[in-house]
Amino acid sequence: MTHPNVRGSIRQRLLVMLLLSAAGIAILLYAVVQSVAKQVVQESQDNILAASALSILDSARVIQGEISIDLPYSSLSMLDSVIDERAFYSVRLNDEFLSGYEDLPRIANLSDVTEFQSASYLGEGIRVASTRRSFTTVDGQVYLEISVAQTLTGLNKSITRISQISLAIGFGFFVLSVLAAVVIARSTTKPLHLLTRSVSRRGPSDLRPVAAPVPTEMAPLVVSLNNLMKRLQNSLSRSEDFIAEAAHRLRTPMAIVRTQAEVTLMRIEKEENRQAIREMIRAIDETSRTAGQLLDHAMVSFRTDSLMKETIKLDELIVDAVHRVSPISELRDVEIELQTLDKVVLAGDPILIQNAVQNVLDNAIKYTDADTTITVSLVRGTEFAEISICDRGSGFEKNEIIHLLKRFERGKNASGVVGSGLGLTIVDEIMRAHDGTVSLQNNKGHGACVILSFPL
Repeated sequence: MTHPNVRGSIRQRLLVMLLLSAAGIAILLYAVVQSVAKQVVQESQDNILAASALSILDSARVIQGEISIDLPYSSLSMLDSVIDERAFYSVRLNDEFLSGYEDLPRIANLSDVTEFQSASYLGEGIRVASTRRSFTTVDGQVYLEISVAQTLTGLNKSITRISQISLAIGFGFFVLSVLAAVVIARSTTKPLHLLTRSVSRRGPSDLRPVAAPVPTEMAPLVVSLNNLMKRLQNSLSRSEDFIAEAAHRLRTPMAIVRTQAEVTLMRIEKEENRQAIREMIRAIDETSRTAGQLLDHAMVSFRTDSLMKETIKLDELIVDAVHRVSPISELRDVEIELQTLDKVVLAGDPILIQNAVQNVLDNAIKYTDADTTITVSLVRGTEFAEISICDRGSGFEKNEIIHLLKRFERGKNASGVVGSGLGLTIVDEIMRAHDGTVSLQNNKGHGACVILSFPL
């Protein structure tokens, strides 16, 4: 069997692409959730800081030309109670520090709008909200600046917690995507596997067009496959017709030529001319035998490729085969003796099995000694039925047995015997087509045995 040039798997390729897409989406989902969560938490803290700063700023009053601030407790307590953070503040009039933490970071170029910045204070990260408002005092127009700050410990904890949640969401999404990718990959390649099983279940002779429904993308493949089957069917049909025609065209003229040569031989008196005619007859026999066996081999090849099994009574088939070769055995004064013939019924191609038995019988008749007996037996075992055909010839050379089943291989004892070296090859192919075996062995006394073994 010729193996295809396999490069990768459609299912694996589709699965990898889906998994890479799912991984990319999961990472993007994690990044988006992380960014949005961080922004929401930051805005929440900024709103609280701004509310605290404005609360302090709203408590400022101008009394008798001077600014009075009554620092409300709620303005800072809301920072401690909401996220349990440390809070800081500072109050400045223009650039003069009035109250709070003097070294608390300031926002440069502060406008009348509340502004925010992140900074480091006392070894910790803080978020600062600053705002200012103008007042008219005895000193003229002044600006009251309020800054409120809060540590970022709670904010970072919230972001970490949200990151863990978003990571779990991304991982869960990836796991679900993997399961979905497996289902999608199987569903996508299922029509291809169904088509493969549909074609592989067919017998060698089943060349019907594929009629199973397939997706649009596979339609060109099925059309090409059906066209190939049609061309193959036409080719096989022409080949079978050629073999039948060649058998008829070759055998009939060769038989006529041989008959004319024998008639001529009887009319010629000179021994040298008679010898030439004998050589011609022998050459005709060789050619006829080789052509016939080549055609038989081609016929066997076609029938084994499209093996049509029928119920066969093997014992009756053997009796019929012996009757068919009896005229040839009688010409050589060889008797064929039917010994044990058990009743055996099996499924197979009767034409092929009869061809195998006749080829073995034909070889036995050709290679056995004259005035001897060929024994034929059929024994039914528990697992196998064996046909044994034994002659009284010179037997097989031990070093030749392993080669005699090959094409055109003949033993040393074949010199002077008409043959093509295809008989046992045909037998071996027929037996393998029926899951059987052929074995060659020598008798203990004299001659050789060919054993055909059929599984029951």
